Amino acid sequence: MRIEVVTLFPELVAAAAVHGVTGRARERGLWTLGLTNPRDFATDRHKSVDDRPYGGGPGMVMLAAPLDQAIGAARERLVQNGVSAPRVIYMSPRGEPLRHARVVALAVESGLVVVAGRYEGVDERLLERAVDLELAIGDFVVSGGELPALLLIDAVVRQLPGVLNDAQSSVEESFVAGLLDCPHYTRPEVYAGCAVPAVLLSGDHAAVARWRLKQALGRTWLRRPELLAARGMSKEELLLLDEFRQEREGGKNAR
Repeated sequence: MRIEVVTLFPELVAAAAVHGVTGRARERGLWTLGLTNPRDFATDRHKSVDDRPYGGGPGMVMLAAPLDQAIGAARERLVQNGVSAPRVIYMSPRGEPLRHARVVALAVESGLVVVAGRYEGVDERLLERAVDLELAIGDFVVSGGELPALLLIDAVVRQLPGVLNDAQSSVEESFVAGLLDCPHYTRPEVYAGCAVPAVLLSGDHAAVARWRLKQALGRTWLRRPELLAARGMSKEELLLLDEFRQEREGGKNAR
């Protein structure tokens, strides 16, 4: 996969992309990163990429022309490398909330252009003209689109074949089945007076799988109940969730 990021701070994106899972995958050639700075396409002596908003108001707005040309250059590089119709994604708090299903869908694309905005926003005419999809990573605002872009890249790259050492890792992560992940434990068996749940030491794979599903259902019920409503539950899952609730209530009564 080829990913082109359009940003006023290419060094920020480049520095983050060399670490961890995504960095190792890039070293192995499983994905490539291209960076384009809209300032390189500014035409005045100050290399301006923003101006005051029409209608007044605080802050500045990114100019359409330099950003349009930067996106065009990024798209053209992808086309030259065999990506016939690269999609342009703009990271914005007003965009579609980024969900696992969208990440999986983007991971099968051969190339993407990700636009990281700055200031108060981007000239709407540019968005209408050049952007295919707006994505949000949450209901909050950050100073620029670089960090959201990196989060998107990390999520997408993890889904690429061969990126994770254990292919099962991406299957068992949170949200894959519409649930939050279950608790995890490692050595020692007792830490700070707390023991690893006995079922995880039993060697009974079926019992372990059942426990993990029950914990995932319970954690989702406690923290993100809307996910349960959206996915629905089987009869077995309803029984497991009821068991989780009873165990939780019993634990409270014992204290």
